[in-house]
Amino acid sequence: MSSSAPLNELSAQELSAAYRDKRLSPVEVTQAVIAHIERWEPHLQATWLFRPEAALEQARASEARWQRGDALGPLDGVPATIKENIATRGDPMPAGTAAVDLKPATVDAPPAARLKEAGAVIVSKTTMPDYGMLSSGLSSFHTLARNPWDLGKTPGGSSAGAGAAAAAGYGPLHLGTDIGGSLRLPASWCGIFTLKPSLGRIPIDPPYMGRAAGPMTRTVGDAALMMQALSRPDARDSMSLPSQDIDWAAFDVSPDHLRGLRIGLLLDAGCGLAVEPEIQTAVEHAARLFEKAGAIVEPMQPFMSQAMLDGMDHLWRMRSLVDMKALRADQRAKVLPYIREWAESAAEFSGEHVFRSFSQFHATRVAAVQACARFDYVISPVSPNMPAAAEAPSPTNDPLRPLEHIGFTVPFNMSEQPASSVNCGYAASGLPIGLQIAGHRFDDLGVLRVSRAFEQIREAQRPWPVVPGN
Repeated sequence: MSSSAPLNELSAQELSAAYRDKRLSPVEVTQAVIAHIERWEPHLQATWLFRPEAALEQARASEARWQRGDALGPLDGVPATIKENIATRGDPMPAGTAAVDLKPATVDAPPAARLKEAGAVIVSKTTMPDYGMLSSGLSSFHTLARNPWDLGKTPGGSSAGAGAAAAAGYGPLHLGTDIGGSLRLPASWCGIFTLKPSLGRIPIDPPYMGRAAGPMTRTVGDAALMMQALSRPDARDSMSLPSQDIDWAAFDVSPDHLRGLRIGLLLDAGCGLAVEPEIQTAVEHAARLFEKAGAIVEPMQPFMSQAMLDGMDHLWRMRSLVDMKALRADQRAKVLPYIREWAESAAEFSGEHVFRSFSQFHATRVAAVQACARFDYVISPVSPNMPAAAEAPSPTNDPLRPLEHIGFTVPFNMSEQPASSVNCGYAASGLPIGLQIAGHRFDDLGVLRVSRAFEQIREAQRPWPVVPGN
């Protein structure tokens, strides 16, 4: 543990060791995280239901457990945040929109329950855009979240507040969700690590096609530590995987682990926005590092098509239109105008069009699995573009072209394959760039191992953002 690092900067692994050795207390660490959040939040606006006193009460209970020698596990007393759309008992769940009537949740959703059972100190929930359908922090309910690397830029989304909180040092553990890139996009644009696991690896409620919860951390090691708790089974998820004894601690491999692996290099998504030159340069450099470590890197042809991307977009428009038709007129008026325009554009879709749109989900799944079959792992950009302005709902700012930036991420939601985002460099502006590492279905530990190996061979990381004015 670095003696000079502020307490809020310490990893979960470091904190757990320090609690065990009684060098640190969960109370003093939580106090440091709270103070840091209070300094950052006027600028960042990443939190919702930030409750310092409740967090300190949890920390005191954890401190007592560590003192008695009956800690609940390595996450006991470690500060964490939870994305707003993951239910926590007693708290409303607005899903990022002012259109929702706020009602307290009666139970914790599975990922929140697992963190609480592990003794994590829940410091706050984090913000998201309307219905989680934007890759930004723009919301009709929450204050606009910003990117700590550049407050004029978006942190990404829909796990917007979680990505910003992790990069800004709001403690080590953050929990988000992903249906088309909502973990990986903010991870890329905020320079942190995330794992979108195989579908069902982390039980979630409500489950939905392609929807996954996952850890958002500064290091691969902390994500692996979260997976120990988050991957425990829960019968409420009808798509959850069978319970499996995975040794998540075995993530920590050396770069020699890469020797002989067949790595596919995907630089063209086949649809959407063209990859910006700085991003392509960073990913190509990452590929050379893999080769230097002994991996066999081969270029891949794109397997997505614009028809696949548009089909998913159009089905989601119709789903959202149906949801909005169920709202009262006064509620609909509160939905972000961009989202309303996007959903209402589906009003004239025929039944045949919606069916053909839905069929693109399966077409994407088949194409992704076939394209990846001859490789052990696939590396690519996370996003083709650097983060847009904080106020922009999407990179195109066009509700009729809303998903042009998710061509690299969304196929792995549909194919149920695990995929991480790990920082692989920086643009000339200083903003971070993410590398996506995708594995075969169920090989979540393998993706963590390859991510850990890359974490050791990449260039030294730049210092994390500091509070403006400090």
